Amino acid sequence: MDLNKKIRVFVVDDSMVFRNFLIKSIGQSPRFEVIGHAINAFDAERQIPQLKPDVVTLDIEMPGMSGLDFLKKFLPKYPVPVILVSSLNLRVFDALEVGAVDFVRKPDVNDEITAKQFVSNLLPKLLIASNSRVRMPRGTVSSPPTTTAEARQLQTPTPRTMEHFAGENKIVAIGASTGGTEAILDVVRNFPANMPGVVITQHMPAGFTAMYAERLNKILKMEVREAKNGDKVHRGLMLIAPGGYQMRLVKRGMEYFVSCTIEEKVNGHAPSVDILFNSVAQNARDQAIGVILTGMGSDGAAGLLRMRKNGAFTIGQDKDTCVVYGMPMVAYNIGAVCQQAPLLTIPSIIYRQLGLLAK
Repeated sequence: MDLNKKIRVFVVDDSMVFRNFLIKSIGQSPRFEVIGHAINAFDAERQIPQLKPDVVTLDIEMPGMSGLDFLKKFLPKYPVPVILVSSLNLRVFDALEVGAVDFVRKPDVNDEITAKQFVSNLLPKLLIASNSRVRMPRGTVSSPPTTTAEARQLQTPTPRTMEHFAGENKIVAIGASTGGTEAILDVVRNFPANMPGVVITQHMPAGFTAMYAERLNKILKMEVREAKNGDKVHRGLMLIAPGGYQMRLVKRGMEYFVSCTIEEKVNGHAPSVDILFNSVAQNARDQAIGVILTGMGSDGAAGLLRMRKNGAFTIGQDKDTCVVYGMPMVAYNIGAVCQQAPLLTIPSIIYRQLGLLAK
């Protein structure tokens, strides 16, 4: 990354007030320059190929063509990194599915505190996105074909193969950040209904974690919920760390539960992957599998190393399939990863570690 070169940003928003607020806020940072703006998706479709920005901010709700429809049409032809700026809306996850890199919740610009918080969240995401790999939905022209190895993810355990596993107290812990919502889905999509308990920390603000859990619950065979303090972790249940809280795995007797508490951010995040992984290392030890997926920074790397030292099997997503190869890279470099693998091979590695597939 050339630190002397300004990152070129293009803003798409139909609200003149908010568009001007974005342009002014981004332009005040010495790292960025706003090279243009559009008042709707059609305007953006015309200008972006000409101006060639490094990253685009995009509103979801716009008249004429929505931000979601714009992404579906435009990204396969012109894969530019996009940061969504959206209200609390389930369509955010549809937009991430079709290739947006990340999102920031739209603030009330008349509230000075929330507006400042918004800008402090947006600028690092723009920086990260400008150097990220745009993830295209599988099956589009720009997406890589599924390899034979990746196709092994389709090997899902059958109820019969799960029978011998009923008495074991295993835990699968997953952590992710930028690009993680879809990466997590790729890993857990085919988990069987009686899969050992799964705990997940995905960097995401309050409100969106509940919607993400709801979305997964509609897609997966497992039950998926946003975690609440005191929830029991059991077979067939997947718990998502709530935004704004720190989630830990705790053990009482032979049973696992989660604690969810409002605390300071760790590594800049609440929830933090390190908080979860450290607790899994302490309480599940060699009964755990840890997975660290795409994301900027180092959150989760130290916790994954502690998991490995305590006997857990640990997996890191490889560079080629990460939107941002940050957290998995740090984890790999410090020796926290037992096996590094492409995203779509991670499910079969988990199944084998659980003894659910022939080796």
